[in-house]
Amino acid sequence: MKIAVIGATGMVGTIMLKMLEERNFPVSQLLAVASEKSIGKEIIFKGDPITIIGLSTAVSEKPDIAIFSAGGNTSLEWAPKFAEAGTTVIDNSSAWRMDPTKKLVVPEINAMSLTSEDKIIANPNCSTIQLVLTLAPLHKKYQMKRIVVSTYQSVSGTGVKAVNQLENEIKGIKSEMAYPYPIHKNALPHCDDFEDNGYTKEEMKLAREPRKILGDSSFSITATAVRIPTAGGHSESVNVAFENDFDLKDIRKILHETSGITVQDNPDTNTYPMPIYANGKDDVFVGRIRRDETQANTLNMWIVSDNLRKGAATNAIQIAEYLVDNKLI
Repeated sequence: MKIAVIGATGMVGTIMLKMLEERNFPVSQLLAVASEKSIGKEIIFKGDPITIIGLSTAVSEKPDIAIFSAGGNTSLEWAPKFAEAGTTVIDNSSAWRMDPTKKLVVPEINAMSLTSEDKIIANPNCSTIQLVLTLAPLHKKYQMKRIVVSTYQSVSGTGVKAVNQLENEIKGIKSEMAYPYPIHKNALPHCDDFEDNGYTKEEMKLAREPRKILGDSSFSITATAVRIPTAGGHSESVNVAFENDFDLKDIRKILHETSGITVQDNPDTNTYPMPIYANGKDDVFVGRIRRDETQANTLNMWIVSDNLRKGAATNAIQIAEYLVDNKLI
């Protein structure tokens, strides 16, 4: 199994390589692909040095799977070239997510829709993945009507430049700014660019992507996305109105039995999800599960996940695993 990782030296690409090792993915040959300035340098994979190559060389190698984490413009230009060469592309950017001809996949929810004809597969937004993984089993039983989500997102979601900004601000060092304002001791209600409707692209991803993943447009989502000075892990405050009433014990039982979810919900012992505990883990953590006492059939939850793992790299590798296990490659 020849695997190409495009963006292999980036924050997510580095985690993807780590996940391929951790999960013992059947890699017979790894193609590490990065920008021109990195070509010829080496990375270590499973203890062996791998020389970084460029995109043209990688296409000519005709890998079985190419996992992209190099930005939307790179994906728009190069994913079709890999697909034309017979490679199955799993893309982590926003380039193909809302394309009606491409599938947007969270393996626990809709991997079964994939076929060998799907040559470009979209990986959802990091905040979307943890949200939809939690909501999917509840929607199946109680039928969602409206979701209000507020996110508290790590600087790692922006990239290494933002992580450096936070670290330098903590040290009191002036450096290049990823954000228009300081992030240390601050909170920015500004994730990604603003659209004409006053929402950011991140907020609109949260509004649109879950409906596509679940194949259901009967519910609505409104979001506010906030960047906070944490190094890793996204948190979400979620309010969900259902068509049907629920019992909190049943909610906890459903979530406890859902693959990929860990319930941390005991106020008596101050047990609830936090980024510091989700960091480096693949599960989505759910807690502060309680009824909204102001409105019928409405639930409040707090959802936390490592945005670089399940929110990006792990989900992509799980898609690749599904393709291999079901002989779709």
